[in-house]
Amino acid sequence: MNSEPDFGFVLPHMVYWGWLAIMPIIFIFLTRREEKRNPQTPTPDEELAANLLAEEDPALHVENGFTRIIDAISKWSGIFVSFWTVNAVCAYFYEVVMRYIFNQPTIWVHESCFLLFGMQYLLAGAYTLLTGGHVRVDVMYIKLPPRGRVGMDIFTSLFFFIFTIALLGTSWGFFVDSYNMNETTVETWGIEYWPIKGMMVLGAVLLLLAGISKLVKDMILFHQMCREGRS
Repeated sequence: MNSEPDFGFVLPHMVYWGWLAIMPIIFIFLTRREEKRNPQTPTPDEELAANLLAEEDPALHVENGFTRIIDAISKWSGIFVSFWTVNAVCAYFYEVVMRYIFNQPTIWVHESCFLLFGMQYLLAGAYTLLTGGHVRVDVMYIKLPPRGRVGMDIFTSLFFFIFTIALLGTSWGFFVDSYNMNETTVETWGIEYWPIKGMMVLGAVLLLLAGISKLVKDMILFHQMCREGRS
């Protein structure tokens, strides 16, 4: 009698990486096609949220050719990884069915999902900065006039770039070490770890680019305010 546990289907590593690469492209294509067929206008709540965000951070709506390119990269990278969440829903549903109905628990679902969420968190930072979604400590910020807020954003960008450059350098070291040793996870699935750490590098690069775009837009807006005499 075989005493080894039956784990059933085990997702191949290359299928995992390949699916994460092509699945969002498929969903983006289908979503855009549906939007063309059934265009939707913003709801009053969405318009109110956009107006409040524009009032809080007016630099979000300033742009030039340089920032448009970077903002497009930030936008589509965020949209791309957002579709990964669908994979987690489907994978955990599969795990529940296999575990409790067929008594064949998986060795890869949980690990694949928490790695997916980790990569998603890293890669979505640029999109979050683009849309003004990062948490800010606004005890003093909200008391400043509009030009003072923009000036504060320019000043505090120094600390942002210190953090981002440190993140990029540290992540690059982690990635190189992981790639050189062909590091894998310690769980039974044993998937390669260096692509995950490579996503740390990519996420830091995207965040750095988004920060540069934000700084350029803040400087443009601050110059406009000074020229027009706005406080």
